[in-house]
Amino acid sequence: MTNQLDKKSQAWSALFSEPMSELVKRYTSSVFFDKRLWQADIAGSLAHAEMLGHQGIISAQDLADIQRGMAQIHSEIDSGAFEWKLDLEDVHLNIEARLTQLVGIAGKRLHTGRSRNDQVATDVRLWLRGEIDLIIELLQALQKAMVDAAADHTETILPGFTHLQVAQPVSFAHHLLAYVEMFARDAERMADVRRRTNRLPLGSAALAGTGYPLDRERVARTLGMVDADGVAQVCHNSLDAVSDRDFAMEFAAAASICMVHVSRLSEELILWMSQNFGFIQLADRFTTGSSIMPQKKNPDVPELARGKTGRVVGHLMGLITLMKGQPLAYNKDNQEDKEPLFDTVDTLKDTLRIFAEMMGGITVNASAMQAAARRGYATATDLADYLVKKGLPFRDAHEVVAHAVKTAQGLGLDLADVPLETLQTFNPAVQADVFECLSLQGSLAARNMLGGTAPQRVLAEIARHRARLA
Repeated sequence: MTNQLDKKSQAWSALFSEPMSELVKRYTSSVFFDKRLWQADIAGSLAHAEMLGHQGIISAQDLADIQRGMAQIHSEIDSGAFEWKLDLEDVHLNIEARLTQLVGIAGKRLHTGRSRNDQVATDVRLWLRGEIDLIIELLQALQKAMVDAAADHTETILPGFTHLQVAQPVSFAHHLLAYVEMFARDAERMADVRRRTNRLPLGSAALAGTGYPLDRERVARTLGMVDADGVAQVCHNSLDAVSDRDFAMEFAAAASICMVHVSRLSEELILWMSQNFGFIQLADRFTTGSSIMPQKKNPDVPELARGKTGRVVGHLMGLITLMKGQPLAYNKDNQEDKEPLFDTVDTLKDTLRIFAEMMGGITVNASAMQAAARRGYATATDLADYLVKKGLPFRDAHEVVAHAVKTAQGLGLDLADVPLETLQTFNPAVQADVFECLSLQGSLAARNMLGGTAPQRVLAEIARHRARLA
């Protein structure tokens, strides 16, 4: 009798002569991680049921019973009263079993014209669509925080680096806005992923479609799976609809790129906070101390973000590997798409939230930044440009300035502090006005072109970003 009851707990049990082993139940069950899809599952089921009723496939009473039962299930899950059962494998069967318990035969009719294959594909797409919307909002919040920080530092001079060697002076605002550009592109990528995610698999059934007269476009419109013009977006091939997860891979790729941008920013925050740089301080709530060295203030948040980037990129590789050997159509392998996808979403959201707050609370040591810019002959290119304007070919000017820098190094002086008479020994075209271009402020001001670091250009970019993010 026990075996018979166990067999009946499975949606497919009539064919089998023995119950599933407890080990296999635990190994194949997904309910304790895919239950987060419950809202999407209920929404998809209600849209499907409404369409079945409209098409005359189920009665108006069946539809009303399904809607009543789903409302109660929604309330139970939301309050924590719902009992999730391992024997029922996944979120879909748990909800369907409870619905049947509540409304009887109408609950059994809900699955008409669909399979768990197209059901889960729909649920994941619906869930991910909502998460992408939230991630785009978080990216906007991070950009706003960095734009606000930049507005206070359009004339704060920072050494710009190439090869981690002092290259040319930039403003700290200009440097921050470079990341704003990156995060803006991340938001664009997310919007693109959302567009391809927002397509309806439901109605594809197990793999070949169904013989019932379904109106898939009606379901798509009910679920908001439409394009900018309101045209219903459905998956047009039933085999592809139930089996592919390229939307999840594409999301993981976009998330990985975003986390790489976070990781690059993290690396700079870590360097800038170290005593060897001393450019910034993070607020104490984003740092930790040492258990043995009382003087330490460790940048744990950016370090963890740098580490979590590897985790997110690893999930992308896992999803790609998951899909690479699968024949059409659905395979159980696809159950393994959810945990890496869920963790990627959670990690990215948490990271963006904390960085938006952290970047708004940075303390800047402007004098340390400026002193560092003076140490690396950051205005050498400006001297070469000065000589070009005096008629010297750039390659010759480059050679002249190299000799001037070598002499300055020998004297222990910055180029701006080398006497005019000494500079004139390298080229007689050098005049007293050379010191305007050799100052850090003059170097910034000279780069007054679109995309440049001149304060007025940076202010214009800040205004553009604020208008874009309003």
